Amino acid sequence: MKLGILVPLQRHANAEFVRAYGETAESVGFDSLWIGEHVVITDDYASKFVVDLGDDKMHHKSAEDNVELDIFSTLTFLAAVTNKIRLGSGIAVLPQRNPVYMAKEAGNVDWLSNGRFDFGVGMGWLREEFEVVNAPFERRGARTDSYLEVVKRLWCDDVSEYHGEFYDMPACRFHPKPVQKPHPPIVFAGNSEKSFRRVANGCQGWFGIGYDPEGLAPQIQGLEAALKEANRPREEVTVYASPFGHDYDHKMIEHYRDIGVDHLILLHFADDVDEMTALLHKLADEYLDFCHNLE
Repeated sequence: MKLGILVPLQRHANAEFVRAYGETAESVGFDSLWIGEHVVITDDYASKFVVDLGDDKMHHKSAEDNVELDIFSTLTFLAAVTNKIRLGSGIAVLPQRNPVYMAKEAGNVDWLSNGRFDFGVGMGWLREEFEVVNAPFERRGARTDSYLEVVKRLWCDDVSEYHGEFYDMPACRFHPKPVQKPHPPIVFAGNSEKSFRRVANGCQGWFGIGYDPEGLAPQIQGLEAALKEANRPREEVTVYASPFGHDYDHKMIEHYRDIGVDHLILLHFADDVDEMTALLHKLADEYLDFCHNLE
């Protein structure tokens, strides 16, 4: 099993912090490095995350503390200070963005990292954030499907064109194309039957966050059922999971592997460079070899 890391990059994350994050994660041997996305956080919000982690787990001490760096420009920065570790968007909120710009920004990460990018996307859950960016929250699933098709056509077609309910794109040419062919792996985050079908019908990965193994197992079973219905081998889809919000140990990680997790993403907060680098070294020492040796 592979092991990745996600350290939320909040207001304290200056250039020194981000550089150290990338260089340290790569040097100690993590397989992947992920960046989350929230463009804004409001002081008060009624929206609930798909898994109830509690306010302390979500780390929303204040809106000021929780505003994060831009996801794609930061991944591009990390591409410049690393050489081999994979870089993932975890998770970009696709229906909040213009899909053509999304294709450009995400594709640029793959281009400048020489093909090390995993395109993690989701529908989003924070209605208040949608309102701030003036994006419709309702029917965001259908909008996500449309936007994802726009992105794939721009990445794959010589001449790209799309006409749909949520987006109309006249014929155009898009360059540079991503390094990975036909496109970077698309990793979708969502736990509904529609999300599983979405993965089965066109994605290369699925990301489950905030579940312990007992809670995650039915999700993976739902994904596998959708793959079977779509006549796709299970091996074609990488299952990513994060135990965020749950204490974990070697036994629990082994349980994740037993239920079908291929790539575990550890998510921890750190407030400065020293705390972050010490954290990455500690996690690598405790878990990297263990995960890599799991069959």
